[in-house]
Amino acid sequence: MIYANTLASVGTIVRQYFPESLVNFTPWQDDPDTRRWLQQDTIDLAFHFPGWSPRLQCRCLLIELRVANEQIETLPRLIGVLMRGLTFDGERWRFSTIGDWQPTGSHLPQQDQIIQLHSICRDLFVLFSANSCLEDVR
Repeated sequence: MIYANTLASVGTIVRQYFPESLVNFTPWQDDPDTRRWLQQDTIDLAFHFPGWSPRLQCRCLLIELRVANEQIETLPRLIGVLMRGLTFDGERWRFSTIGDWQPTGSHLPQQDQIIQLHSICRDLFVLFSANSCLEDVR
């Protein structure tokens, strides 16, 4: 139950910054080719914008939460966040909390949007650390 609530809270956090986005908790197709590339140590979500987001330079925001699950019965520990700005043509930029927290790519988001991406990541780290503290109490 905590896992489902945490996943829903991830969607809520991102939508606080981008309220026009629609969350997709299962962004990948379920076919043999896709399953071959899926990583077990990530939680993937997509946020679709209605049309083009010129400030983010994308139509969709893919978020990969890199996690470590030391114990099966507890919520995974968040290690890092990878965000990708996507269009129909593919990836336009990427941003990772592993490294210098700066976006790279051909079409970067505007500076105020980069600040929002940083804030989302900080909020996600707080969310996962707060939920792991709750599990210690149980």
